[in-house]
Amino acid sequence: MSILLGLIFISPSYGQEVLVLTLEESVKYAIENNVDAKNAQLEVMASKGIIGENLAKGLPQITGNFDFTHNMLIPVVFLPNAGPFADPNIDSDVVPARFGVDFQSALGVRLEQMIFDGSYFVGLKAAKTLKMLTEFDKEKTENDIIEGVKKAYYSVLVNDERRKLVEANLGRLETLLHDTEALFEAGFVEKIDVSRIKVQRNNLNTELDKVVTGTAISVEMLKLQMGLPMNSTIEISEKLSDLNEKAEIASLLENDGYRRVEIDQLNTNLVLANLDLKNNQVQYMPKINGFLTYQRSGASLDFNSLWQSNNWFSVSTVGVNMSIPIFDGFSKSNKIKQNRVQIQQLENQKGFVESNIDIERFQAKANLKNSLKALSVQDENRQLALEVFQMAKIKYDEGVGSNLEVVEADSALKEAESNYFSALFDTLISRVDLEKALGIL
Repeated sequence: MSILLGLIFISPSYGQEVLVLTLEESVKYAIENNVDAKNAQLEVMASKGIIGENLAKGLPQITGNFDFTHNMLIPVVFLPNAGPFADPNIDSDVVPARFGVDFQSALGVRLEQMIFDGSYFVGLKAAKTLKMLTEFDKEKTENDIIEGVKKAYYSVLVNDERRKLVEANLGRLETLLHDTEALFEAGFVEKIDVSRIKVQRNNLNTELDKVVTGTAISVEMLKLQMGLPMNSTIEISEKLSDLNEKAEIASLLENDGYRRVEIDQLNTNLVLANLDLKNNQVQYMPKINGFLTYQRSGASLDFNSLWQSNNWFSVSTVGVNMSIPIFDGFSKSNKIKQNRVQIQQLENQKGFVESNIDIERFQAKANLKNSLKALSVQDENRQLALEVFQMAKIKYDEGVGSNLEVVEADSALKEAESNYFSALFDTLISRVDLEKALGIL
């Protein structure tokens, strides 16, 4: 919340909190508040718990137990009705005898300690490697968030500039319409000349509505990418000229790139796959555990006397057990084969991703160069279209040009301006794509 507080500007007119944002501030806020970023951070925290869980398996395991039994019907044991057990009063070849007491209880504790288990040490290393993977996943998530925030931020700037330009064009047309209506009333132009300009004005009003809506949508998308509440009010404090310096773009085009987190993710997955292989291999080794138990047992024919100390007796044991795998139907062998196949798949995937990154960097640089060329052309076209409109307007004002010529020049100017902003947006998006490809987001 420290970033949020640093961005709040209180409007004295309305008393509403407005977030005045730069691109850097937007990115920082998103890294802390975007839902995906929060979940990625939670995954890192969970991986720390997994490390502790695996470590605990090698520590002493102590359990306690308490039993209480009321033998409502004492179990019967059958003895032969002969010899010392003969009972002449029973007409049977067996004698039923009840052995036991009405009440029994036991209280004990058991300590177990792992002495050797190959899987334990592999599991510890795997848990630490998993934590590394979650940190790389977090970095990848943050890169995706930065990419989304930058593109949304640029979209807001471009749409806002487009809105300002359309409003300026609309004001110019309103002035032209006012002058033409005055000339019509004076009888110097025909009604069709007024109608042409009205059509242009109506079309421009429609375009303005679309641009205003597009600007509002881009603002909402920026808030969503940042993790801002949707009822927040934001303002952009930077201009396109501040974020599109030629020196920075030239530096990007000359950059060969840095490490990509996707390769780190694959390398870590390879380590995990090899650890899984090793874990299945050590399953052929025996497992050794030691144990110590201590128990007090008591019994009585009466519930109250059950708890007297003279009715309780102690027993204690200490020992070691060893589990030796002999034959499992080739289960471990088949798991090992699967591990080796998985490792080969990951190595193949790593080679493909490395090649794909090289192509991605080449393509991103080519796209940015083409976008810059297109932007330069559209900027020149916009300047030329503006000159054509201004000359047509001067000729019309001096009575040597037609109203139709002015309207056509205005249409060409609007088209040139629309093409320019489309090229500008494409350039900004291409720049973000190149930053991502180079690994410098």
